[in-house]
Amino acid sequence: MVKNKFVADYQINTSRKILFPYLSTASGLTEWFADDVKITEDKNYIFTYDGEDHHAKIVAMRSNLHVKFDFYNPDEEEESDHSYIEFKLEENELTQTMFLRVIDYSDSYDDEEQESIWDSLISSLKEIIGG
Repeated sequence: MVKNKFVADYQINTSRKILFPYLSTASGLTEWFADDVKITEDKNYIFTYDGEDHHAKIVAMRSNLHVKFDFYNPDEEEESDHSYIEFKLEENELTQTMFLRVIDYSDSYDDEEQESIWDSLISSLKEIIGG
C-alpha cells in the first residue's frame, strides 16, 4: 500500500513544558489523541482507536522539543516501511509564537481527509490545555 506524508503546523498558545507531556506520555495522549494508550514492559506503546490496537515505539525524543512514534505490526518482523507520527515544537523567535508541527506518514486517507482529522484532534488538544 502506498503511504502518504501529511505535514501541518498548528499555532498553540502555551509553553513547551505544558504541551510536551500531552505529546509524549500515555496519559497525555489518551486525553486527546487515542481512546487509550498503554506502555508495555519493554517501553513500547499500544494506541487503541475504535477498539483496534496499534503498536508503536518511540524512535526519537528530545524533551520539550520533539517526539516520533514508529508504528509496527508485531506479527510482521520483516516490515520495513513503517508508518510514523512525529510531533515537533517550534517557536518563532520574533513573535514568541509556539507551533506544533505534525508529520503523519501512513497508509491512510488523502490530504483533505488527513487535514480534517488532524484539525479535529488539535482542536481537542487546544481545548484541554486552553491554548
